[in-house]
Amino acid sequence: MKDVSQSTEGRTKPHIVILGAGPAGLAAAHALTRSGQAKVTVIERAPRAGGNSASFEVDGVTCDYGSHRFHPAAEPEVMDDVKALLGDDLLLRPRHGRIRLGGRWIHFPLKLTDALMRLPKPFALSLIGDMVLKRFRQKNEGPATFSTVLYDGLGPTISEHFYFPYVRKLWGLDPKELAVTLAERRVGSGSVGKILMKMVRLLPGLRSETGGRFYYPRRGFGQIQEALQSSARENGAEFMFDTEITRIERDETRIGAVHIRDGDGTRRITGDLILSTIPLTGLTRLIDEPPAEVVDAARAIRFRGMILLYLVLETDQFTEFDAHYFPELSIPISRMSEPKNYSASTEPKGVTVLCAELPCDPGEEWWDMQDDELGRHFTDWLDQLGLPVTAPVRRCETRRLSHAYPVYDLEYQSRFETVDNWLLGLDGLLVFGRQGLFAHDNTHHAFAMAYGAADCIDADGQVDRAKWNRYREVFATHIVED
Repeated sequence: MKDVSQSTEGRTKPHIVILGAGPAGLAAAHALTRSGQAKVTVIERAPRAGGNSASFEVDGVTCDYGSHRFHPAAEPEVMDDVKALLGDDLLLRPRHGRIRLGGRWIHFPLKLTDALMRLPKPFALSLIGDMVLKRFRQKNEGPATFSTVLYDGLGPTISEHFYFPYVRKLWGLDPKELAVTLAERRVGSGSVGKILMKMVRLLPGLRSETGGRFYYPRRGFGQIQEALQSSARENGAEFMFDTEITRIERDETRIGAVHIRDGDGTRRITGDLILSTIPLTGLTRLIDEPPAEVVDAARAIRFRGMILLYLVLETDQFTEFDAHYFPELSIPISRMSEPKNYSASTEPKGVTVLCAELPCDPGEEWWDMQDDELGRHFTDWLDQLGLPVTAPVRRCETRRLSHAYPVYDLEYQSRFETVDNWLLGLDGLLVFGRQGLFAHDNTHHAFAMAYGAADCIDADGQVDRAKWNRYREVFATHIVED
């Protein structure tokens, strides 16, 4: 085994090794190299960068791993960087989706006039009743869960007809089995009144420049990740793809080196600091001899998987909408997007792709099903929704994500803290990102974590732990933008 040792001796910049080339890892590499703060090596198991935020082509159509947008709510530094990296290729696009509520299609994000005209009257009256009667409704007096928090805040109508079935589909659990944290991270509007105010702020004359809009790169969401990689590489970062991490050395409370295997064999890489963005469960298994309680906690932490179905149709466009949301349980897919509509691309002619998101864990029935059979189910589901596929279907291909979403069940917090506290106590290691901090977040949140991590590293590659703790408190307030 070769020993690739890179200590601080004989040089001025610390050597930082980043595990994972997803959004968080790429943003960290970009932040650390643009200012000459460190020498950076990025290790990635996949053959390319970007993780689940990369883009790829299906029959000439640029596709993403599901529905991705870059939200205007991003922190100013993050937003400014992305604008500078992409320039005119970063488009400001109107959100034009729709959702099935009460058996009818409603614009999503909700628009006041559309909701007033299209919501079934019984549904709309129930919503108003929930808002008026909220102060008289008996509050939950037992342990707080996702279910009780939403029921107390939003009332029974929107909880039972939208959020509850949607989360059952997404996480495969009853809302009573999900933690309060999911409501805090996932539901930004905690009352019907707040939802109405968000709709009012989208009215002409009251809407901000970015209200009801999102940023999207001309060549797919992965163009952002490609720009970050190019920036880091131009500033000296080394990227190692198709590289498996086989072991992480630990000497008491110090992380010493990373063992890897690639096409050239096995090697041992040392650095002044290891930044990990890989799933914390896998990270724990790689580190030498973790305590038994940490091993048990890591094994019990769950991620929700997903199958992405890409249906290739021989037509220019299926619908005018960028995304469709399906909360009802009778339809297994949770969302469908049409990639060409995100960037308003008209090319290639005569072909479009529909991307359906099917929440599913490895071992479940859908997971092992062949692509062509999944494609037939996809068209059947669309037919049930009143969206018949009349254009010729060329084929269906899939992507399977085993770690799509963290599962915030009722026991997750104590398990996460057991693993997280142990990792925090290891010198020479800093963990962040969606997979590292078990965070249900957006890409701009991952960038913010990476920038925060870079800000906590000094000239010797040491971490200011007090500063990092303050950043962690901010990360805990991140709310998912749908």
